[in-house]
Amino acid sequence: MNTAALARQDQLDAVTGQCDSNAELAFELFAVVDLLDKQPRLRNGLADLNTDDAARAQLAAGVFGTHLVHASEIVVAAAKLHWVSAAELVAALERQGVRAACISAQADGKLDQVADELFRFSRLVAGDRELQEALADRTVDVAARQRLIADLLDGKVHPITLNLAQRGLLLKVRTVEMAWASMLQIAAELQDKTVALVKVARPLTVEQRMRMTEILTKQFGKPLSLQVSVDENVLGGVLVRIGDEEIDGTVLERLNTAKKTIN
Repeated sequence: MNTAALARQDQLDAVTGQCDSNAELAFELFAVVDLLDKQPRLRNGLADLNTDDAARAQLAAGVFGTHLVHASEIVVAAAKLHWVSAAELVAALERQGVRAACISAQADGKLDQVADELFRFSRLVAGDRELQEALADRTVDVAARQRLIADLLDGKVHPITLNLAQRGLLLKVRTVEMAWASMLQIAAELQDKTVALVKVARPLTVEQRMRMTEILTKQFGKPLSLQVSVDENVLGGVLVRIGDEEIDGTVLERLNTAKKTIN
């Protein structure tokens, strides 16, 4: 993402951050995104740089002002910004919907729970080929695929977790796994943390997880949000990925390194 795009994102993040933190804000933003997906003339009008900023803002206020209780300020603010395309505008509003949901969870002290539940579900899907294909099948109506997620999660996770898991089917990215990963990144950013993907041979105890968080935070010099998964290919030790950096302390890697040295 270039500097100008980051600046636009930061401006809209700030507007959302000033709004009341409640789940309804997220629902309204997602409803706006869904409407814009179906109304090309409207979304193009809101992003048309041949029209001055005030006119685009007026269009947004006229269409959404009387229908949105919580999100109108964000939509109007988005219309004033200079987007490269209408698709970028829609994606930005969708990001704010995810942020609003995460901010609501954070206000209730539940953001860690939501992030952990969403990550665990994403790992469940990644490890189940049949489920993965069922959720990715775009020949099946999205509502039916969202019902499948509800059947698996309803009553077992926080309501915001369920909402985000279902919403992942609609995000403007290549796969639903990438959608969930982007949501987890947003959750980490709200806590001023960096996501650390950790693979281990067997589940960690609470004490082991806390100790690993402490060690990695000290090593990388910044707060980390650990997303831990069990991988049968990890024979022992741990595999950590933070951004483009990877620390491989697994038994398998050490054996491979020793073999190369011998050969």
